[in-house]
Amino acid sequence: MLRSGTTLVECKSGYGLELDAELKMLAVIESARRSLDIGISATYCGAHAVPKGKTVAEATEDIINVQLPKLKEKMEKGELRVDNIDVFCEKGVFDLDSTRAILQAGKDMGLQINFHGDELHPMNSAQLGAELNALAISHLEEVTNEGIAAMAKAGTSAVLLPTTAYILRLPQPRARDMLDRGVIVALGSDFNPNAYCCSMPMVMHLACVNMRMSMNEALAAATINAAYALGLSQSHGSLEVGKQGDLLVINASRWEHLIYQFGGHQELIKYVIIKGNVVYENDKTMDF
Repeated sequence: MLRSGTTLVECKSGYGLELDAELKMLAVIESARRSLDIGISATYCGAHAVPKGKTVAEATEDIINVQLPKLKEKMEKGELRVDNIDVFCEKGVFDLDSTRAILQAGKDMGLQINFHGDELHPMNSAQLGAELNALAISHLEEVTNEGIAAMAKAGTSAVLLPTTAYILRLPQPRARDMLDRGVIVALGSDFNPNAYCCSMPMVMHLACVNMRMSMNEALAAATINAAYALGLSQSHGSLEVGKQGDLLVINASRWEHLIYQFGGHQELIKYVIIKGNVVYENDKTMDF
């Protein structure tokens, strides 16, 4: 990711589901945050699926009464830093009521709400996120017009994932409708076992081709709007006085080549700079 130009990434748990496995994943994320140059925003996603042998109600109770209190304890001890809470709000997973309960419990302990919504079915997740003043909702392939309006009014950002729609052959997220109606649109890679893509330049390309975004819109969505979706736009996402000095130096006649040359970003990115320091130098860039 760093070599592809990413300087800040959201990392999620959610593949363990039970307490010990979730804490182990968050501990690995914390270790990476402390040791790597790339910035990391950590997300607890214990509600990524319902564990085998449990009902939705039982899983919800376990998360609220067991997992979140333990997580809070470790955060207060300084063992972990967790920034966000996520729930997969979907048919056959967590319904609206269980999603609301988990997200509110996380919010009450200081976590920012940034959750999966309206991916496979229209669940009214967007309206729920607006109701809870969620920072962001991801996926949104099946968002309704009412959901778009609610997000725009609440200032809840939409994290769109063009790689997921492409690989899973889902309908494309309605980026154009969201942008035209005032939603803050961000882009993400959704890097995971079923969307194996570490490259935000490729994500931006897919957003332009498949979601009808302009290059300027894609760039903003991958930078300042993505920072907004993590609650970090005051320090990241743009080059301004007082912000963290993260930037790329590319060897190209125009910045648009980073999006235009699909899969060619590794031949373009010369330097990756974080906090004003060069953390990656590429000696194999193209000559222009």
